Amino acid sequence: MIEMTPKAVIHDIGNVLIGWQPERYYDRRIGPQRRAALFGETGVEAMNLAVDGGAPFRETVYGLAEKHPNWAEEIRWWYDDWAGLASPRIEHSITLLRRLRAKGVPVFVLSNIGDEVFSHAQTQYDFLRWFDRAYVSGRMNLTKPDPAIYAAVERDCGIAPEALLFVDDKPENTAAAAARGWQTHLFTTADGWADKLCQAGLLTAEEATP
Repeated sequence: MIEMTPKAVIHDIGNVLIGWQPERYYDRRIGPQRRAALFGETGVEAMNLAVDGGAPFRETVYGLAEKHPNWAEEIRWWYDDWAGLASPRIEHSITLLRRLRAKGVPVFVLSNIGDEVFSHAQTQYDFLRWFDRAYVSGRMNLTKPDPAIYAAVERDCGIAPEALLFVDDKPENTAAAAARGWQTHLFTTADGWADKLCQAGLLTAEEATP
């Protein structure tokens, strides 16, 4: 089946526009062995999921730190040094976003991220202010890959599912979108994403180069 030219492009943030590998951050700061202990003993990953789902950012992070005094400083880094945790910028992806906007293609974001976290992120990364519509899990009290979050996007933007192109780095998230009829791309490299945008007829090969 030939896919229609997308009418909007929907971006995930982590590992699409910005690196998101907390393990790498902690490995660098405290070493892999201590990082494994931190993650195993404290539940920082569950803490992050709670924030994604709408829990308050600072209170949730600092609350967990209070429960684990031996790891309190390291846990607080999740809040205190979030920009260091969420890095580096993926420059080619950001260039592609800029060029889509320059051609008048509507660009949205759909991310599992806390409301306060996203607002803070926009102060750290200017390109997170470029989106025409922002679908943030912490505001919606829904998270990918729940089908309800994709349905909410469809209702809000009014664009037919088959005319949406969604890029995400997690296969379960793209699979859930595809099940609703969205066009999808599983992000592994910015070059691969550039190729997809060319195939979709949204950018030329020249426009898709870094």
